[in-house]
Amino acid sequence: MRPQWSALFRTKPEEESLALFLARVPVFSALKKRDLPYLERLIHLRRYQSEETVYEQGDPGSGMYIIRSGRVSLFTRDARNRKEELTVLGPGDFFGETTLAAPAARMVSAATLENAELIGLFRSDLLATADTHPDIANRILLGLTMVISERLQAATLELRRLNSLTAPATSEAPA
Repeated sequence: MRPQWSALFRTKPEEESLALFLARVPVFSALKKRDLPYLERLIHLRRYQSEETVYEQGDPGSGMYIIRSGRVSLFTRDARNRKEELTVLGPGDFFGETTLAAPAARMVSAATLENAELIGLFRSDLLATADTHPDIANRILLGLTMVISERLQAATLELRRLNSLTAPATSEAPA
């Protein structure tokens, strides 16, 4: 196809098929192509308005969110209720994934910065899938384990780096 025509027929991210979008999410990297239609039925699509809360720090965690469009801020609040932004995520990023494996209180808050479309995958749906389609549930859990392992390794390296910056220099006195 000639270049001038390719721009005309290029799809926008929101027009891309949901299955293709999900296939690129690392948590779903172990899924087979034939698993994607089931995954499309499993997930929950929701549109959020700008500055809408997805969840608050301390809320019970029930699943993960994938950003299909828009941006989401992850933040904490200090003792004086001042917001400290940790990161801003965009399309293709995901958050809250650790609560798929084990329910826990949310460690941070999440809110949209603009109109956004989020895809939710919840623990209850994953547990039901484990009963009806254990092979798919196992592949999702394998992908989740890989993501959490990579993040844990990166956090460990960052802690080592920070500790080396703050550790007092040792000097040996001449004998």
